[in-house]
Amino acid sequence: MKRVLIISYYWPPTGGSGVQRWVKFAKYLPEEGWQPVIYTPENPEMITVDHSLEEEIPAETEILKTRIFEPYELYRTLTGTSARKSAETVTAGNGAQKEVNPINSQNKGFGKRVSMWIRGNFFIPDPRCMWIRPSVKYLKKYLEEHPVDIIVSTGPPHSMHLIARKLHLATKIPWIADFRDPWTKMFYFKHLRLTQFSQWRHRRLEKKVLDDASVVVAVSPLVRQEFQEMTTTPVELITNGYDECDFAPATCGNKAGDLSFTVTHTGLFANDGNPEILWQVLADKCTADAAFDSALHIRLAGKTDSEIIASISAAGLAGKLCDLGYCTHKNAVTEQQNADLLILPLRKEPEYKATLPGKLFEYIAARKPVLGIGQTDGAMAQILASTSSGVVFNWDDAVSIRRYIDLCWSNRLAGIPTINPQNIEQFSRRGLTRRMAQLMDSLMDSRTP
Repeated sequence: MKRVLIISYYWPPTGGSGVQRWVKFAKYLPEEGWQPVIYTPENPEMITVDHSLEEEIPAETEILKTRIFEPYELYRTLTGTSARKSAETVTAGNGAQKEVNPINSQNKGFGKRVSMWIRGNFFIPDPRCMWIRPSVKYLKKYLEEHPVDIIVSTGPPHSMHLIARKLHLATKIPWIADFRDPWTKMFYFKHLRLTQFSQWRHRRLEKKVLDDASVVVAVSPLVRQEFQEMTTTPVELITNGYDECDFAPATCGNKAGDLSFTVTHTGLFANDGNPEILWQVLADKCTADAAFDSALHIRLAGKTDSEIIASISAAGLAGKLCDLGYCTHKNAVTEQQNADLLILPLRKEPEYKATLPGKLFEYIAARKPVLGIGQTDGAMAQILASTSSGVVFNWDDAVSIRRYIDLCWSNRLAGIPTINPQNIEQFSRRGLTRRMAQLMDSLMDSRTP
């Protein structure tokens, strides 16, 4: 069996659909003749871990771990937080995460501003950078005795790419740089308080990774285009997806005679993606329609910023809300299948036009209508339109949002589906793994004399 070394920070995985990407690849790679070898930190700084996903890792998988030093104690000293306190705010049910996305939070105190400046300018490309040199040393020695056919790095954090780059240059083993998100064009890059010199260093490292990789993989068509304009290295598109095993058998859904109307969001819900117009539309409809008022339930399954909860309450919908807090992936899928309407607001950042949230593909697989809020000409809007799975509206388009909710509600009362998804099989994890395996096979073939 061919062997692929996968350099990934997130292992065991968190519940995020994008971070699950290589767990799902590892799950199906043995079917394609590839043995996954995972290299990951022994002591990563992860607030949430979904241990249920470990059950999906095949027996063929080899896992290598070394210790990592990360400078988060400095951050905690400056901000007055602790690892335990941070973990409690995330995992406790029925309680909002106070600050889901601290990088571009609007409420930064002096300590946070200082820590962000240090993080951005002293730890490039990210706080995992001190793991690069010891990892390269360890893996060089490992590869001498346990050769692999392909190296894959998946980031962010982009330090994973720098480890792979050094290995690739030293060993000449083909290397795939898998970008789950952009680097310098990521939405939060401009919030890192970087000096001009630090910005130059980031762009220089990004260019080295793009130019030296054997192949670059992007998860969004627009990100692929951006990368291809920056390098002559081939850039392939392999999106995130859904695992059909997570959605079968489809036993979930509203029971006959149940007149509830459930609006659901799963996963990370940051304050810079707060759909205030949606809460107001729902509140206005409750005022105008007594039946809808009695039926409406809002369920949030995942890490939710406290500003989101406050906004829902301010709209008069506190009594409709069930904040479940962090959920396992399995429970999140159940929530998706039980929804009448799945909401997916994008963050209010122009860079998000190119982004395809990992949860989008699971929303599509749940076969429930998706109401997206963001750029109507962005990557997410294109996917929803091409699969007939939902619609994206602008952040301030209250009229169109109200019409779509009216449609979903009337169809709910009539017992007819609002959507008829098409061609979603292209996003199955098994099929996407086959494409990744074919890409790895092609790199091996290109080395054959």
